[in-house]
Amino acid sequence: MTAPVQLPVFHVVGFTGHRRLADPVAAERVLHQVLDELRAQSGVEWLALSSVAEGADMLFARTALKLGIGWEAVLPLPPAEFRADFSPDVWWRVEALLAEAEHARVIGERSHRDDAYLDCGMETVNHCDLLLTFWNGEPSRGRGGTADIVAYARNLGRPLIIIDAMTLTVRRENFARLQTGDRYLAFFNRLPPAPPLPPAPPAAPEPDAERALMLEFHRKVDHAATRSAPHFKRLQSLVVGLFVLSSCQAAAAHTFGLDLPWSQLLCLLIAVGVAFVVLQRRLQHDWMRCRLTAEITRSALATWGLPRALRLFDDFEWAGIEPLRRSLDVLQRRAVRKHPAGFDEFRQRYLTERIDGQLAYFAAQERRTKPFMLCLRAGLFLSSTLAICFTAAYAEHRLLPGLVAPAWVHSWIYEFGLMVLPVFSAGFIALFAIHDLHRRAARCYEMRVRLETARKEATLVRTWGALERVVIKAERALLQEVFEWHSITSFADSR
Repeated sequence: MTAPVQLPVFHVVGFTGHRRLADPVAAERVLHQVLDELRAQSGVEWLALSSVAEGADMLFARTALKLGIGWEAVLPLPPAEFRADFSPDVWWRVEALLAEAEHARVIGERSHRDDAYLDCGMETVNHCDLLLTFWNGEPSRGRGGTADIVAYARNLGRPLIIIDAMTLTVRRENFARLQTGDRYLAFFNRLPPAPPLPPAPPAAPEPDAERALMLEFHRKVDHAATRSAPHFKRLQSLVVGLFVLSSCQAAAAHTFGLDLPWSQLLCLLIAVGVAFVVLQRRLQHDWMRCRLTAEITRSALATWGLPRALRLFDDFEWAGIEPLRRSLDVLQRRAVRKHPAGFDEFRQRYLTERIDGQLAYFAAQERRTKPFMLCLRAGLFLSSTLAICFTAAYAEHRLLPGLVAPAWVHSWIYEFGLMVLPVFSAGFIALFAIHDLHRRAARCYEMRVRLETARKEATLVRTWGALERVVIKAERALLQEVFEWHSITSFADSR
């Protein structure tokens, strides 16, 4: 049996420390030892995250790079402003370090200088699994100092490795909360591989190793989601139908003496059984996780090769699957550094595979949704109208005692009809709510309009920056649709 495709698990060690160290050589030796111990942990690849202030920050970045640990830089200010804190010689070394960073981002675009340094330290804590620090144990001399960042990490319960800036002794805090690995990513990694595809044409170019890994991972997660789709909406519709049928049998027994207690009981038992299946949260949870992950990886593959300055997924909070987001982000950035895509090649691929593919998907969804919605509307209108007419006729008959109605009118209209038609109307309304038809139809139309606009813009742009903005706008719209579906489905299926 083929081994399942597995994404690497990345953890982040953040850093904060003083600008001046008593013995930089000894400090580097201790730092090397601590990072080497982290790197030796099996099943996890560590990433380093820090600013590049003179002193401990630069020492941390250089040590991580020497050990082969990927390093990401977080800057408190834009480089043009940040360089004012350095002499020309030191700034030259900072620029050399930044050139080796896997990613660099600016925190304080519009902040006051001191606030920017504080925000930078806090963002380092927010995005790390473990905070490593050189700290002398004393309060900060200014806003955003090491003591402030350590206090923030402690309040959040982050695991800490504190290296005394004077004695270089190492102590650990809150290490019981340091959990290496991730159960959700482990679940996806354990999924069996998807069935093999037909052989590709000989002329097809071989993808880079990271993209090949992502393609196989996406295929197996998408296959698992498709294979195990529990069709909750169909099951919920069946429950509604069985309750309506049971009510019709009760009305028939009352009106016509057609007593079918065992048939009615069977309908109710089946309805309760199906409802119990719908409420089995484990099956639903795993299916929705696989479907959500498949769509996220689809977005990652669609933007593969885009040399973007911003992370596509930074604005989304994915509860429970942050390690997946991190793996996708790291693999993409590493691949684009090794195999940058050409502008025209990337644009054509994105237009054909992503935009046109999604336009076809939403058009198909709209074609399926509208007839179903029209049928339910017609059923609701007919049952409600007949219920109103039958009720009005019955009321008129009661007000006019001399008015004689045939026996079939009494039985079929005044009794059976008045009992079952409101139930049918309620059933149609329930089906509208279960299938979320109005929102789906409106959303499909809205997404087609947004994607058609993105297609026009992408066709006309001529620079990477402009294309990046179009792609990010389109992908965020598509991911928002995915998360909206996830939220609505989670709520609807829990009722």
